[in-house]
Amino acid sequence: MKLVKDLLKGNKVALARIITKIENNESISLLSKLFAYTGKSYYIGITGPPGAGKSTLVDRLVNRLLDKKKKIGILAVDPTSPFSGGALLGDRIRMSSLATKQGVFIRSMATRGSLGGLAETTKDVALAFDAFGMDYIVIETIGVGQVELDIAGICDTTVVVLVPESGDSIQAMKAGLLEIADIILVNKADREGAERMVTELKFMLELRAVKKTWEYPIISTIATQDKGIDETISIIESHKEYLKQSGDFEAKRKERIKFRIRALIEKRIRASIEKMTLGEKEFDKLVEKVYKKELNLYEIADDIMKNLGGRYGRY
Repeated sequence: MKLVKDLLKGNKVALARIITKIENNESISLLSKLFAYTGKSYYIGITGPPGAGKSTLVDRLVNRLLDKKKKIGILAVDPTSPFSGGALLGDRIRMSSLATKQGVFIRSMATRGSLGGLAETTKDVALAFDAFGMDYIVIETIGVGQVELDIAGICDTTVVVLVPESGDSIQAMKAGLLEIADIILVNKADREGAERMVTELKFMLELRAVKKTWEYPIISTIATQDKGIDETISIIESHKEYLKQSGDFEAKRKERIKFRIRALIEKRIRASIEKMTLGEKEFDKLVEKVYKKELNLYEIADDIMKNLGGRYGRY
């Protein structure tokens, strides 16, 4: 397929078109062809509460990586409005310094109703970036603060960005953000309460179960002033080396494959159920019978699953 060949040659127009097809669910054959060329990119996740300065931080980090002659793909996910269905996609405004750079490709994505901090197609778009030959893929979540745990299932290094304002430390504990963090940044560290925030986070990490030998660094940054950016890049590279030396890199990649296979199977099952001949009126009749206890809803679900087909014995 010409689009795939052009993408593999480094054609950004082909990359953009393939991403559009992915977002419009027209990409199964394309992704199948691209998959053999993936697995070389390193995935960095940036997550945290709204207003933490994630987009500005991504801008500064990516500029540093570009200075090292790296190719970077950026996926910035914004929430979709539940009223209009639209999304602001304003992250590019805060990444304006990257607009004219050759080694970077930025794609803003709307969640389109997905929970977990990522759009449903984020993983597939990242796959296209990977096949394109990006050295690093940086994924920024929407910033809802409490449900953004999907990022840990796709990225090799997860950076949690917090700010000194009161309540953030409690928010981090409640949201489980500390559980997914490989690196913690206290951004806007020139604000009052930054030192206290760092102290509180260190105390929380002492209570957290230690995972092997990685020490979960806490870094104070002021992204708008470029402070702490070089240190952050250095720590990310150290974490990358740690993962490869400890064997966790391979283990995480295999776990990611397992998770993705299951997700794809579930997606296809949902699609198969939607294509079944059971129309809305027939479904309403079933609901009425279940309500009257004439039928058992568990038996109905079992019957529907049996009609989806036999077992997969190919593998």
